[in-house]
Amino acid sequence: MSRVPSLSSPFLLGFDQIERVLDRVTKAADGYPPYNIERVGAGANQPERLRITLAVAGFTRDQLDVTVEESQLTIRGRQQDDAEERMFIHRGIAARQFQRVFVLAEGMEVMGADLKNGLLSIDLARPEPERIVRRIDIAAQD
Repeated sequence: MSRVPSLSSPFLLGFDQIERVLDRVTKAADGYPPYNIERVGAGANQPERLRITLAVAGFTRDQLDVTVEESQLTIRGRQQDDAEERMFIHRGIAARQFQRVFVLAEGMEVMGADLKNGLLSIDLARPEPERIVRRIDIAAQD
């Protein structure tokens, strides 16, 4: 059975890359760590922005890595398992690694990241849409 592209309308030209991005995003279904995405209104000298907040309790700043590469925001967490150094009577908190990827729209900028009380917040600036109207001359073919 062949796969029918979801963006196969003849009016949507050049959107094949978006379809590949959507396929990649739907495959990343791991729910750890939980996260929120919120809209933060414009403030003094601050544009309207988006804030991604991840619950990363137990991770230090040195164990977290935030990178942007080719319109992908990647957050990685790596904890070392120190179970051999410690003697647990009960262990319910495991050393865990994660990778969470967000695909950014063209022009989105990461303004910064902050770790406070086990929550990693990453602010993204929304680009102001620029409306460009361009007249296309019609060549005469006589």
